[in-house]
Amino acid sequence: MGMGDGIRQTLAKRAAEEISDGMLVNLGIGIPSLVPDYLPKGHNVMFHAENGIVGISHSPPYEEADEHLCNAGGYPITVKSGASYCDSAVAFGMIRRGLVDVTILGALQVSEAGDLANWIVPGKRVPGMGGAMELAAKANKVIVLMNHTDKNGQSKLLKTCTLPLTAKRCVHMVITDLGVFSVRETGLILTDLYEPYTVEEVRKRTEASFDVAEQLRILQK
Repeated sequence: MGMGDGIRQTLAKRAAEEISDGMLVNLGIGIPSLVPDYLPKGHNVMFHAENGIVGISHSPPYEEADEHLCNAGGYPITVKSGASYCDSAVAFGMIRRGLVDVTILGALQVSEAGDLANWIVPGKRVPGMGGAMELAAKANKVIVLMNHTDKNGQSKLLKTCTLPLTAKRCVHMVITDLGVFSVRETGLILTDLYEPYTVEEVRKRTEASFDVAEQLRILQK
């Protein structure tokens, strides 16, 4: 089952809480691209794209799109005051130097150790891994936004990923339509739970083991 607009926005809103002024942030395509909509007006966050832009702003209406301005996924964008352009190699250099504070991306699978699989399903054609491998390995905080289960109802939070890995032990936080998990040295901890779900329901739908935070936060969708 696909994710409805309401859930997509709920996840993007929760992810926005992890961003503070002055950060350099890289957003994946899909749900992560909605995150800027939930930052305060006048925020001082600079959004980075691998194709060589620092300072992405909102997505423009179709009729106002500039064909020369797009993000790494090829979607039209606008830029904010103070934005800059650079060679793609420089944009990747920023990632590899560890200058990106947060990256928010989607995933096919995440393991309880924080391993990430998000770039290929064997046998399917894909455009390539993009910047996912660099971002996963080098961003200071890696946040995954994804459905808790796949279209067959199988858990995407696993003891061990079964798809080819993007990077090992790189994920810090996973935000799904059921709750929010923090990845610690000791494993996963459920820190936030969306109403009306219960911890028992989350356990039933999760292959990975997880502990529950003492102060479990209940979130409304």
